[in-house]
Order: sequence, then structure tokens, then C-alpha cells
Amino acid sequence: MRFRRTSNTPKADPNVLLPPEGVPLNLQVAGMGSRFGAQITDILITGIGMIALLILLAVMNLTSPQTLGAVAAMLFFVIRIPYYVVTELAWNGQTIGKRMMKIKVVSRDGLSLSAHALVVRNLMKEAEVFLPATLVLTLDATALWSSLIALGWIVGTIMVPLMNKRRQRLGDMIAGTYVIDLPTPILLKDLAETTPKPVKDKFTFLAHQLDHYGALELQTLEDLLRATERRTNSQVHAQHHATLDSVIGKIRRKISFADPIPPSDRVAFLRAFYNAQRAHLEQKQLFGDRRQDKFHADQTSDD
Repeated sequence: MRFRRTSNTPKADPNVLLPPEGVPLNLQVAGMGSRFGAQITDILITGIGMIALLILLAVMNLTSPQTLGAVAAMLFFVIRIPYYVVTELAWNGQTIGKRMMKIKVVSRDGLSLSAHALVVRNLMKEAEVFLPATLVLTLDATALWSSLIALGWIVGTIMVPLMNKRRQRLGDMIAGTYVIDLPTPILLKDLAETTPKPVKDKFTFLAHQLDHYGALELQTLEDLLRATERRTNSQVHAQHHATLDSVIGKIRRKISFADPIPPSDRVAFLRAFYNAQRAHLEQKQLFGDRRQDKFHADQTSDD
């Protein structure tokens, strides 16, 4: 007898990300226009840095007109590689251009971005972005075969992100990443306001336990609680309770909450945690500390 593995998360949907907490997140894959705009911005920034260093070397007589082009190309390469890697590490998947376009790099498995993944995807950018750009400048109608090979490489690198649902270029595929539009969590007031007082008072959470999550996870928890209110079918209801158990278990491990949660208190626990987490984030926001997601702690340690 064979059993077919099933999943509640549709694999065909490129906008669904399943993090370790087990609750699917709907994240919009970034469009080619915003990615192109971010790339142009980053190239301008690194280009300005290259020109500034080139002028400095010329003023100090450390280069000559004959070597100016080669030095410029070397400086541009030396500046842009650390720029992409360091900014995406410091800002959790965002360069200056990506921040302006409100997009970011995320890990395909929902975990925190690793330095290895960011180094790999940005080294591959040399072959996918800057090499094709250089080849465009060297196309020569008199050298037919070399021009056709160069043109084929250019078309191939352009077609790869256009032919897959998550718009991943080769570097993203190898590194296990893709680029999304930065989500803007909208936390609705009525869920917290309609929670009965006994539910709010039954569970208590300390400040250090509420420091683990950000607004994105809070929005996901709100969606889960709202879905709980709409469950009617008995089979779906049973599956949903299994999801609640999984989410509660992961939250308890994350925040080191030792007390067991009886099945009858599953929703009460999540509502109490939602209210406490929301109040904690709103208090932090008053002092300018905007916590977008659970990886904010990694950003702080990197900074």
C-alpha cells in the first residue's frame, strides 16, 4: 500500500513561504521592475565610490592615463563585492537600492539568511549581471561567432529569472534565496479589543520572552486566530487544532515557556500571547524600535 504525502501549503504558489513555525506566510515575489531599479541604484552608489577613489589615486599620482581604465575596472570590482555582501548581512537581505525599492532577499526555507548564501548569490551576480553588461559593450558584427556566443549568454541570463515563478536568477537558485516585496503588516485593533479579560489575565509573558518576534510574525498569528474563528467543518477543524498545537509548541520553545498548555486553553494562550506581543511591539515602536520580523535580533547583533 502506498501513501501519498500531502501538505496544506500549496507548492505551486510562489508567494507562499513556510517558516519553521509551520504557519504559511504569503509574501509577494518582487517584480523585475523593482529589482532592476534597486540594481541600478546600487550600481550608481558603487560607481560613485569607484570614481571617488580613482580621483584620489590620480591626485596622488598613483596611476597614469594609460592604466586608468584597468584601475577603474579593478576598483569597481573590489568595491561592489563587499558592498552587496556587507549591506545584505547588516540589513537582513537589503542593500541601499533594495531598501529604496522596498524589497528584500529571503531564504527559501524561511530561516535566517546565512553569510554563505549571501556571498554565493552575490558572487554569481558577476557572471549574471556584470559579465553580460560587459559583453554588450564588446559585441562586434565583424566577429560573428564570438558575438553570437556573447549574445546567447546575455539572453540566457535574462531568461532564467523570467522562466521561474519566484523570479530566481542562478545565484538565487544556488544560494536557496529569492527576492520579495517588503511586507507591510497591518494589525487590526478589534482582535485585541474583543479578547475577554480572563483570557488576557490567564497567561503572563515577560519582556525577554516577547523580544523574539516582530510585526510580521504577529500579523501571521492574527491571521491564524481569525482562521480559528471561521472553522466549521469537523475534519478541517481537527487539522487546524493540530496546526495550533504545532505553533504553540514552537512558540513555547522559542520563548522558553515552561508551563504546559491544556488543549482547552490553546486559543486562550495564543490570544494572550498575541495581545502581550502586540503591546510590547507598540511600546518599542514609540521609541523608534521597529521590529519587522523575528530576524531583528540578528540585525542588531550584526550592527
